[in-house]
Amino acid sequence: MQFKYLLLTRFIVLNVFFISLVLAVYGQGWLDAMITARLVELTLIIVAVFLYGLAACGWKIWRLTLELNGLIEGHLPSNNPVVLYLDRVAKSDSQSRALQAGSLRLELTDRIVTVRHIANALIFLGLIGTVIGFIIALSAVDPNAASDAENVAGVIATLIDGMSVALNTTLVGATLYLWLTVNYRILTSGTVTLIAEVIGLGERRAST
Repeated sequence: MQFKYLLLTRFIVLNVFFISLVLAVYGQGWLDAMITARLVELTLIIVAVFLYGLAACGWKIWRLTLELNGLIEGHLPSNNPVVLYLDRVAKSDSQSRALQAGSLRLELTDRIVTVRHIANALIFLGLIGTVIGFIIALSAVDPNAASDAENVAGVIATLIDGMSVALNTTLVGATLYLWLTVNYRILTSGTVTLIAEVIGLGERRAST
């Protein structure tokens, strides 16, 4: 049973580790400045996109696990791409089987590409936050008031707010990108395993 659910187990263990790490960092108070920073809504948007991507990745890993188990046990729905491929190649020649195998690879890899796009979106959202932060910081720079001592405190405060937005969104976007990318690697490895197993099974059936 452990082997059957190895892919799902890796996903759970990995994310329990990351969640524990985040809770430990939060418990140390290292996230307080980020939570109370200006325009924290940008950070929350990035986190929301990440959670959606993580949920999508988890669902796809669960589906992939069921397909791997079903392939081993011979209990897959008749409309599953794996079953359809095996039916098509059962009485096909080698050239036709090669074409069918290529089609299967495209179909199965296309199912997981959404997670990769979401991970890439985290980087772009972080960069957008960086640009907004620099805009806020530079908005405080007024050459005409630079020599006025009374305005220095306000300028510095705005600069700090802008840089805080820029650094927070960059850090959150990059960190969550790495987190989701590691999960995507698990999904990718499982998909490659499924493709290899299905094609191998199809070849064995065709040769008998």
